[in-house]
Amino acid sequence: DLRWYVDTILKLISISGDHVSDAIWHRVVQIVTNHPQGDLQAYTAATLLVAASPRRCHETAVRVASYILGEFGFLIAERPGMSGEEQFRILHQHWPTSDNKTRAILVSTYAKLANLYEECRPLVAPVFARCTNNVDVEIQQRAAEYSSMREAFSPEAVEDLLREMPPFEDNKQSALEQRLREKEGDNSAAVQKAARPSIAERKRAAQSAATVKAVEEVAAQAQQEEEEGLIEVDPVSPMSDGSPGTLKKDKSAKVGIPKEVIPAMRKAFSNLCTSPSGVLFENALLQVGVKHEYVGAQGRISVFFGNLGKTPLTHFRAIIEEVDHLRIQKQGTQGLLDEEEDGGCDVSVRTQAKLLLIVEVTAPFDDAPAMRVTFHTEDGEIHEYPLRLPVVATCFMEPVTLEPGAFMQRWRSLEGQERECQEVVKAPPNAPPIDEEYMKRISTIVTDGLKFGRCPGCDPTPWTVSGAATFRTGAKDMNGNNINVGCLVRVEANPQAGAFRVTTRTLHPLCSKAVKNVALVSIKLA
Repeated sequence: DLRWYVDTILKLISISGDHVSDAIWHRVVQIVTNHPQGDLQAYTAATLLVAASPRRCHETAVRVASYILGEFGFLIAERPGMSGEEQFRILHQHWPTSDNKTRAILVSTYAKLANLYEECRPLVAPVFARCTNNVDVEIQQRAAEYSSMREAFSPEAVEDLLREMPPFEDNKQSALEQRLREKEGDNSAAVQKAARPSIAERKRAAQSAATVKAVEEVAAQAQQEEEEGLIEVDPVSPMSDGSPGTLKKDKSAKVGIPKEVIPAMRKAFSNLCTSPSGVLFENALLQVGVKHEYVGAQGRISVFFGNLGKTPLTHFRAIIEEVDHLRIQKQGTQGLLDEEEDGGCDVSVRTQAKLLLIVEVTAPFDDAPAMRVTFHTEDGEIHEYPLRLPVVATCFMEPVTLEPGAFMQRWRSLEGQERECQEVVKAPPNAPPIDEEYMKRISTIVTDGLKFGRCPGCDPTPWTVSGAATFRTGAKDMNGNNINVGCLVRVEANPQAGAFRVTTRTLHPLCSKAVKNVALVSIKLA
């Protein structure tokens, strides 16, 4: 709905911009600023950059594009053709034809671009130098203040001054209500009608209530099934929060994973989340090996099922969970992917069945896809092993290197409970004291394991490791560009307490949670 609103207002500006009041585009800014969740801010920034690209562009569009790119342009700076330098050039082409009101907004945007991107500073400096003698007092004052800001204040103070604006108060009445109150009074029928929720608002409220009710019913049903013994605990806990998952089990007797194997399974899964190959599961009968590699939003996962027993394994099947956030193409040994219980393939002694998965991520996620392995032994036992594939959000990261100023600007812009995840973890009991060598291992975890780029100059002490990355997806926005999520991580050590604090900040809550959990598990194994 909000994307539609942005597109509609932009179309309105392009058709009859002379008749679009400042209150209209101010409302666009307010809505975009007050909705950090999702990708509305990045979508609006990209849409307005495209709209401002032609040399002939209505001045109202230039104003709203200037404001939005100054606030949220950093969200799209890693996309092709949308770097900070490109944003400056696209906006500055409108400078000669803009009035003083628009130029004042542009000056503020230039200051923010110069603060974020080193390459923009030599482009912005001559503009500020010329504007310090401008006949318009507002432009002159802004240019003079911005150009002398770095000499008068510390870098931290400059970052605070040029950070994005806080959310607007959203308790204002609409223009229609305000005019009706002025004309007819507070108690008129027209005012009361305008103040009533719209049909769409009532529909959304009803849907929310129905969703809450459905969740409560599902929870009650799950509790009842658990009490009746129809649910078993998933021995490999998801990466989301470390809590056990639940899987429906057949009432017929099946041999599951022995409890003594579960700790080794969890450690193997955690290792595979940050390494390209290894053993996912092993017992006296079966060994499951995984080899996986990723480029951007796509991955290739090879799974090998080896028979370690002394007799063949029959009706061998691997059932992969279908999830909304992954497009999965599957191929394997004939019969391996059969869904019928009497299907499957035979795995002879000391041979393997093979499974190949081609995956593409389409949305942020914080859980690993499930894989259920079932087979029959020669004595008639049915074995069923619920496993998790080590396909986690950090597999789809691409490292990004940021200058200290750009890193801190983005770090502060991503403050808030929905964007930040933080947790303290103790170093393993048998780990050596936390020293500079230990921190080098943590740095390797961040760069090689989590696929984050180190940000030189961002760490004030040897006990801090900071990194940046982009979570790549195969989903497309309205302009045909891939939807990506910028991610930041910071690991801070406390040598005296033998502990680490992991903080992640991203635009999407699931990304923040996923990166934090993989980082915690990796530090425990360091």
